[in-house]
Amino acid sequence: MKAIVVNDQAAGTAGMTLVERPKPQAAINDVVVEVHAAGFVNTELDWPSTWTDRTFRDRTPPILGHELAGVITALGYGTTGLSIGQRVFGLTDWYRDGTLAEYVAVEARNLAPLPGSVDFTVGASLPISGLTALQGLFQHGRLQAGQSVLAHGAAGAVGSIVTQLAREAGAYVIGTGRAPDRQKALDFGANEFVDLENDLLEDIGGVDLVFDVIGGDVQKRSAALIRAGGTLVTAVGPTDIRPSDGLTVDFVVEADRAQLSEIVERVRDGRLRTNIGKVSSLDDAVATFNSTERRAGKTVISVLP
Repeated sequence: MKAIVVNDQAAGTAGMTLVERPKPQAAINDVVVEVHAAGFVNTELDWPSTWTDRTFRDRTPPILGHELAGVITALGYGTTGLSIGQRVFGLTDWYRDGTLAEYVAVEARNLAPLPGSVDFTVGASLPISGLTALQGLFQHGRLQAGQSVLAHGAAGAVGSIVTQLAREAGAYVIGTGRAPDRQKALDFGANEFVDLENDLLEDIGGVDLVFDVIGGDVQKRSAALIRAGGTLVTAVGPTDIRPSDGLTVDFVVEADRAQLSEIVERVRDGRLRTNIGKVSSLDDAVATFNSTERRAGKTVISVLP
């Protein structure tokens, strides 16, 4: 099968190549999925799990990507709850070969049914962005109606879903980004917008929850805005930043079938819109990920049209 691997961590996306790899087999509790669409985030290349397995053995060159939508073609021993020929989407294990391939072996528990009315491209755009937003807001941020949320990167793949879910929950959302992102962030439901390059972040006053996907100085300044009892939720790794009278939670998104089903149900009934930018074929994926163009929304790779 065709698959995209990377041979050199130091080379970054420039080290990606399209190769032929053996089709995976389904282990116990696995399924094999024929991949129709897949997602990838650049930070994968910095994750230790991309380069080693759980026993710290080197697994270079890994197949990249962790988001997928496709059709089940094989079931491993003991697998229940899914069937051959079923449309599914989900998030694969961090320590295993990924989804930028024609087939992938996945633990069945990491997948959820994909309704026939939801396109494979849309399905592949949802797992990381949707689960990160849902878990960050409600499990870690404990968001409640009437609270205020500062959503960084509100026009991006994660931030646009953060904005929509927070608004649906009854929160007041302040989106951030660059000046060209203003209208897009407002279209996704932000009540107001802060241009991080030209506006003063501190002018917004206090907020109950900051959802951070940027880190660095923006994260540090945002912590000072959190009201007593509030939370800074970050998905960009461990941090020493702490609000003066609140919490900081840094988390790694986890696959969850029930939450995936909850997210795709919102998409199906029109309560949630995905933020898809460029869609490329598997043959063109390496060039797409190495492009210097600024990405607007989630890049999705169409593996099997």
